[in-house]
Amino acid sequence: MAGPIAQFEIKPIADLGEIGGIQIAFTNSALFMLIATVGAGLYLFLSARGRTLIPGRWQSSAEILYEFVFTTLRDNTGEEGRRFFPLVFSLFMFILTANLLGMFPYTFTVTAHIIVTFGLAITVFLTVTLYGLIRNGTQFFRLFMPSGVPLVLAPIIVPIELMSYFSRPVSHSVRLFAVMLAGHITLKVFAGFVASLAGLGTLGIVSSVLPLAMTVGITALEFLMAIIQAYVFTMLTCMYLNDALHPAH
Repeated sequence: MAGPIAQFEIKPIADLGEIGGIQIAFTNSALFMLIATVGAGLYLFLSARGRTLIPGRWQSSAEILYEFVFTTLRDNTGEEGRRFFPLVFSLFMFILTANLLGMFPYTFTVTAHIIVTFGLAITVFLTVTLYGLIRNGTQFFRLFMPSGVPLVLAPIIVPIELMSYFSRPVSHSVRLFAVMLAGHITLKVFAGFVASLAGLGTLGIVSSVLPLAMTVGITALEFLMAIIQAYVFTMLTCMYLNDALHPAH
């Protein structure tokens, strides 16, 4: 039986040649990122295609997701943050779809790779930084010196705030990556116990009941965490966008 880490191995599907001495390939990770993107887009398109005054189940679910993300963004950034809704909603739908997709057998969890989650986090970080500088100019740097703090404390507060600010892409990405990685490894370990014990005969089958129950429980927890982590990533994105819109607060 493959080890619990084998499920995260990136494997090439199609060789695309070499560019500048770097081998380019279409991998299983790229495939499932594409599936997640197309799947989320197709779901929203089909849900909105037959819009009715009394929505059906598909339209209702899409409207709930739309309203949920919009409310989260508005509550954290105010009305000015509405311009970022396409970005925030796209991030939420991609992460949610990718997380849930990775829960099914023979699929691949792209959000369990730090390079993917860091790519999403650095996109948010650059958006916040560039927009904050363009919108507020030098006033954006007030973010590193909270209002009401005595000037004498600036040599201490400013370095701490700078370090906190530039560590955002790391903490933002590691949180999602670590939860998905740890959850899938734990699920694989308990599922491996069930398979190993079941191969030992009657006594083994009886002994595998507890690991099987744990596997079912962890699976349910993983589905819940797949949804929660999409929300957490979105919530943090909204909080960071608020800093770009209102750096003096």
